[in-house]
Parts: sequence; C-alpha cells; structure tokens
Amino acid sequence: MATSDNLDLAGKSTNQAGTGFASRAPVLPPQPQRPAETIRPGIQMPPSGASAAPAPMTPTPRRSETELRTLIVGREIALSGEISSCDRLVVEGSVQANLTDCRFIDIAESGLFKGSAAIDEAEIRGRFEGTLTVRKRLIVRATGKIVAKVSYVQVEVEAGGQLSGEIQVLPPEGAAAGALPARGRS
Repeated sequence: MATSDNLDLAGKSTNQAGTGFASRAPVLPPQPQRPAETIRPGIQMPPSGASAAPAPMTPTPRRSETELRTLIVGREIALSGEISSCDRLVVEGSVQANLTDCRFIDIAESGLFKGSAAIDEAEIRGRFEGTLTVRKRLIVRATGKIVAKVSYVQVEVEAGGQLSGEIQVLPPEGAAAGALPARGRS
C-alpha cells in the first residue's frame, strides 16, 4: 500500500508527526509597543512620521568621570609599571606597580598587588605586598593577606584576614597636629 507524501483530500497540506512543518508560517505573539519617550544615551531615535526631516545630532551626555576611570586587571593578566589617575583599580590578576592618584583599590581573592599604593579606601580579599597608605578605610576580608608597611586611618579585619609588617595608624583628616585649637590665646 502506497502512502501519500503530504497531500490530503482537496490537496491541503497536513503536518504528519515527524514529517516536518505545516504549510502555514508560525504566528508570533504580539510584541508590546515601546514607549516613544524612551531615551537611551548615545542612541538617537528616528523622528516619528515618515515625512519629517532628520533632526540634527545633539551631543549625548557623557558618563561621569568616576565611571570612566576604572581599571580592571582580569584573572591571569599581569601588569607592571606606573598607574595614576584612576578612581578605582580592581585586581583579579597580578599587578606590580606604583599606584598614585587613585581613590579605591579592590583586590579579589585571585589578585596580587606588589608595589606601593597611596589611596583613600582599600578592600583586600587577595594579597598585597609592599607599601600601603590608606587615607580613610582599609578592609581586610577573611581571604585577604597584607604583608607591607601599612598606614591607615580606619581598619576592619574579618576573622581569617591577615595584616603583618610595619603598621601605623594615621590621624583622621582635619585632626592633624596643626588643626588643634591653641590654648591660652585670647
């Protein structure tokens, strides 16, 4: 007995199990209409209406400078030299450098920093070796290890975190010796 390929009574296509697609295209669900007022930085939407002339390009607002000045040294990356003028340094690999004009350093568990750093805040989950001056707050996480000459204003060390070397506590900003009021003056 012979079987028909995909023809049924009146020549209509059928979709027999395992034989392929039906002759009709699949129907997609309707997509929600995007609001016309959605603004995305760097993307200019075409004007509504086909007869409108193209609008002149207007400069898009830049991201803040702090967002632009982040340096990330990824896993299995080695970097050596001078690093300056970054607001945030994230170390997941290995860095051997002198770090200046940076506000924040974050050393991941896999990260190693060798050298000197003078910064506002530090969070150490990996390893730091060298000279570290933290003008505000130093955080040593449970997996962090610092072997250095360390100066800081505030320190937080989680259980398991290690801090060794020459340690110096700095006075808070504004509490320097010259900032204290003089006694006996009228």
